[in-house]
Amino acid sequence: MSAAPAEWVEAERPSAAATLEREGLPAWQAAVLARRGVSTPDEARAFLEPSVDQLHDPLLLEGMAAAVARLVAAREAGERVALVGDYDVDGISATALLTAVFTALGLDTEPILPHRLTEGYGFQEVHVERAARAGCSLVVTADCGTSSHDAIAAAATAGIEVIVTDHHLLRGEPPHPAILINPQQPGCSYPFAELCGAGLAFKLATAFARACGRPLDPHRLLRIACLGTICDLVPLTGENRVIAALGLAALPDTRSAGVRALLALSGVTAPVGAGDVGFRIGPRINAAGRMAEPEPALELLLARDPLRATALAERLDAWNRERREAETAVVEEARERILAAPELPRFLAEWSPSWHKGVLGIAAGRLAKEFHRPAVLLQVEGDRATGSGRSIPGVHLFDFLSGWRDRYERYGGHAQAIGLSVPAASLGELRREWLEAAAEWDPDLLRRRFRYDARLDAAAIDFPLLEQVQRLAPFGIGNPRPLFRLGPLEPAAPPRRFGQGHGALRALAGDGVSVELSGWGWGDRLEEIAGPFEVLGRVELDRYLGRPIVRLVDARPSGSGPPTG
Repeated sequence: MSAAPAEWVEAERPSAAATLEREGLPAWQAAVLARRGVSTPDEARAFLEPSVDQLHDPLLLEGMAAAVARLVAAREAGERVALVGDYDVDGISATALLTAVFTALGLDTEPILPHRLTEGYGFQEVHVERAARAGCSLVVTADCGTSSHDAIAAAATAGIEVIVTDHHLLRGEPPHPAILINPQQPGCSYPFAELCGAGLAFKLATAFARACGRPLDPHRLLRIACLGTICDLVPLTGENRVIAALGLAALPDTRSAGVRALLALSGVTAPVGAGDVGFRIGPRINAAGRMAEPEPALELLLARDPLRATALAERLDAWNRERREAETAVVEEARERILAAPELPRFLAEWSPSWHKGVLGIAAGRLAKEFHRPAVLLQVEGDRATGSGRSIPGVHLFDFLSGWRDRYERYGGHAQAIGLSVPAASLGELRREWLEAAAEWDPDLLRRRFRYDARLDAAAIDFPLLEQVQRLAPFGIGNPRPLFRLGPLEPAAPPRRFGQGHGALRALAGDGVSVELSGWGWGDRLEEIAGPFEVLGRVELDRYLGRPIVRLVDARPSGSGPPTG
């Protein structure tokens, strides 16, 4: 049992595409830009050529001016400041960025990261205690704190002021007493609301440095800010696109021994793409907090000694190998349970005392992608279950699960990802109620559908096309790599397997032109393909072959399926 075969639909061509095409853009590229909300030649130039002058003034963020004034006062008074971050890439990169800048500007700083396995997500009372023991009179959070009412109250009791920088959704009253920098908060008129924790850290660091009379080269900060921006799966549109694009371009020239060691161990070379960060660099940073403690990842990003940086990178790499094994075990067991059901549930929720708590989010993401359903996975420990959820386009997971918020012990997140803790005894009842609520969804939400950008002939897969595609990078949520439809094709040779379950196939079009197809996890599926067939795929550079290929997304016999637009 699996999700139904996907429907293929050609994306609509917005009227603005004609205007952009008249400016000399290829028809398919003009249509893609128009679908991204680009409607004028000036907007197209801004999209295709991200620059620092497209970044907004950080003081437009609600709470920023007050936060900067408080930090300047702390610097002048010689106060010690605690930085409380998170254990994922976004939180660690945000904490590293603020630690580096605060220290360079003469602010005595004490970084504090929560431990996923023993403390869980967010700013908590235990971190207030650690800040107090370190002699801190001010706490600045990075990528957390919006919902930390108890911790902020405890800080006030201890005489410690709090500045919250966070992007997670606010439900209910804002934290008090605290200065809140969160573009999602009511009353914030900042032009772009989708900044992540690292993006907000970049904004605070920039504004603080400027207030101290020591403006910084933004490219040096964007190298770190782009890591959290890409890995936290925020939309790569607007200001996030600028942060990601400029940060990626600057990464190969970094002077940071830690980042250089991480790039080398991950096998990442210039030019660095969002995929390199999302699938090679990010998982290694994340592995520290998932499998052990996050401090080595923070130390790596701040490391100056090459030997120490290499040792830390190797430790993260070892944890990442452990993470992959634990993740696979969770996915396989959860998949087996899902497939054992009489029919595919609309909402996937599974739990086990044997699962590793640190890998539940990425495991849930794999299952959500495979079955095209939101997925929540939890680890049961004693009388508490703690876990993570991932969603699919069209289902706002945070809002959906908020209906049971009064029965959760902890809860937070955003549209596509959540974290929660619940009494273990309530899991069965909660799952039943989640399924009952999901039964009311429009069935169309759960229908897998691929909207492709254009049809291509095999002869069009060349370096000029690849260059046109790359001009739209960096790719991610809100700006996916263009999806093309090719076919009919015929296999030109038996498929080839590589890696762990991957596959490649050379195919021929009717005019005899060949095209190389490659797919992650397609080793078995390519064995079943016979001609004639069609594919949906994304044009990429295969660094091993040294030429453009089509990275497979879906395939089917030619002429199958309903008519598509």
